[in-house]
Amino acid sequence: MATLTNQLRQRRLAAGLSQQALAEQAGVARQAVHAIETGRYLPNTLVALRLARVLRCRVEALFALPEAPARIEAELPHGTRLGSVLPERVAVAQVGERTLAYPLCGSADARTAADGLASGDGQRVAVELLVDRRLTEQTVVVCGCDPALAVLGVHLSRRHPNVRLVWRQGNSTTALRALARGEVHAAGVHLRNPESGVSNLPYVAQELAGQAVAVVALCDWQQGLLVAPGNSKGLRSAGDLVRPDVRIVNRELGSGSRLLLDAWLAAGGVPADQVAGYERELSSHFAVGEAIAAGAADAGPGIRSVARALALDFLPLQEEPYDLVIPAPYFRSPAVQALLDVAVSAPYRRELAALGGYDSRRTGNIVAELVA
Repeated sequence: MATLTNQLRQRRLAAGLSQQALAEQAGVARQAVHAIETGRYLPNTLVALRLARVLRCRVEALFALPEAPARIEAELPHGTRLGSVLPERVAVAQVGERTLAYPLCGSADARTAADGLASGDGQRVAVELLVDRRLTEQTVVVCGCDPALAVLGVHLSRRHPNVRLVWRQGNSTTALRALARGEVHAAGVHLRNPESGVSNLPYVAQELAGQAVAVVALCDWQQGLLVAPGNSKGLRSAGDLVRPDVRIVNRELGSGSRLLLDAWLAAGGVPADQVAGYERELSSHFAVGEAIAAGAADAGPGIRSVARALALDFLPLQEEPYDLVIPAPYFRSPAVQALLDVAVSAPYRRELAALGGYDSRRTGNIVAELVA
């Protein structure tokens, strides 16, 4: 049997008619109306015209051939491959002249609706779109580790319904390198140089040599040591981490939290190889917090908002800037400007403050415009 998209039931209910009333006015059997609505009977032209006349709409508003899914070709980000013989769920976005397909995997992505289903065994894949292609062209892709980027994305969709944010989780160095490869529109970074004390700009210059970029303040946040509820081990100093009853979890190389922990240990004269658990690396702020909350570790580097969200204790070590690095070709684009507009909006800043450990007084300020 041929397939039609069928809006008869919706139109009938909107008109306030029962199946019997519609059947009587259209001159057909009630059983025919029921069969049409349940997809077991395709109406002929005469019946379709009668139903449309009673419901005061065009036949096409009641019955239509389903649209064939749009199919496009896209690139996978560097270092990724599709991992299944089945089509894989992906987010899709236009970044400059490139169409990127980002595989949706992991616990966070499992709760994200896909833009399309990708298949292929190379760097270029075929994607069957599940959304309007125009949505992929009004998307800002940000790579970074700040959990508040997810909240920013929700506020963006509320304030600018035709624009959205796709957040790709990654540490600061990963984000800068994705930006250098042209795979995202912006990178979120928090990297403090331990020698100079300067945040972010030295690393932008190193990873984005020759590119014109704007560095925009997104927030300042409190970073430190996440510890078990009640801090039952009484952790106060770097030296406490070498005690035999203490085990930590760490962040991966390239993350700002790993830099902070290393600098704190060095300042306290504590060799990293004497800290139990130092080599156990987790890839996000929440992964560190959840390991501590589950009792798998006593402490780990992270941010205050995660401690607050998971009811952990927090030992503050420093306040530092979290900045967005945006290449000049994207900075004036409508989608990026919409994102920055939302970042300085009162509703988003109030929610940011409620998360704990965030200061938005510098939000939106241009920290630097440079050719790195």
